[in-house]
Amino acid sequence: MELLLISTALFVAFSNGANDNFKGFATVWGSQTLSYRQALLLATAATVAGALASAFLAEGLVQQFSGKGLVPDAVAAAPQFILSVAVGAAVTVFLTTRTGFPVSTTHALIGGLVGAGAGRVRLAAAPGASGAAVLMNAAPELVIASAAECDRLPTPAARVSVGRVAERVHVFSAAAICFARGVNDTPKLAALLLAAHMLHASLSVALIAATMAVGGLLYARRVAEKMSLRMTALDSGQGLAANLVTAGLVLFASKLWLPVSTTHVSVGAIAGVGSGAKTLDWPTLRGILLSWVATLPVAAAVAWAAAAALRAA
Repeated sequence: MELLLISTALFVAFSNGANDNFKGFATVWGSQTLSYRQALLLATAATVAGALASAFLAEGLVQQFSGKGLVPDAVAAAPQFILSVAVGAAVTVFLTTRTGFPVSTTHALIGGLVGAGAGRVRLAAAPGASGAAVLMNAAPELVIASAAECDRLPTPAARVSVGRVAERVHVFSAAAICFARGVNDTPKLAALLLAAHMLHASLSVALIAATMAVGGLLYARRVAEKMSLRMTALDSGQGLAANLVTAGLVLFASKLWLPVSTTHVSVGAIAGVGSGAKTLDWPTLRGILLSWVATLPVAAAVAWAAAAALRAA
């Protein structure tokens, strides 16, 4: 039972990594700022960093996903209950990942808790003007112009590419989202192991972080394509705006021990930017929203079936 519980909990982490790791870099790949491979490697590194940092920044989230308060403490600590939760979440997140839908692991875990409980107890854009804008009020002069126009000017004392700066800030904001996601999600997954008092907290977090990384590296492509290429067309400035909103909200929620869904925040921000630019693909967004509606009840049903089967055995 202990080996089965550890394996299933790690499978949840694997599926979570496959579905969630790349989401912070969806706008980076979508705006062609980085290649898919570059974005994936940076997303993985930032996620692992956030996962390890969660041991210090979001320890209170573990208690919210242990089952305590939802079912009697004796049930919450039972390996069969925790295994049922893990099975419900793992099956749901893995299946939606393989079909390319970005869903919430948070919802899957909550659905698993409910089902198992029922079963056991009944700036960013560069200037677009054609002419150079020259500020003449003070020396030295500041010239804001296209790259071609700047090339025709006398050699400047300093030259800065606004586009490149915006791209670097965009990449940094994507890394911040992945870091925030690792902080917010890792305690929820570690709770599956800690609730049964099977592994030390630091070992649980390290195992979850490593497994999330592997899942993302192997199976992130389908969800990445849907979020990066099919939802909306974004430039670097729009992607940066969406990422700053996502990172800020998720980090703020983690500090308050609120188990929010990075998926919902990220997709919502991208959809908002796309809608404002009139480039949002509404059929793709509707499909994603329907997958969100199904996540919790499907996870609850699978967890209930697992709990009932374990009870009968």
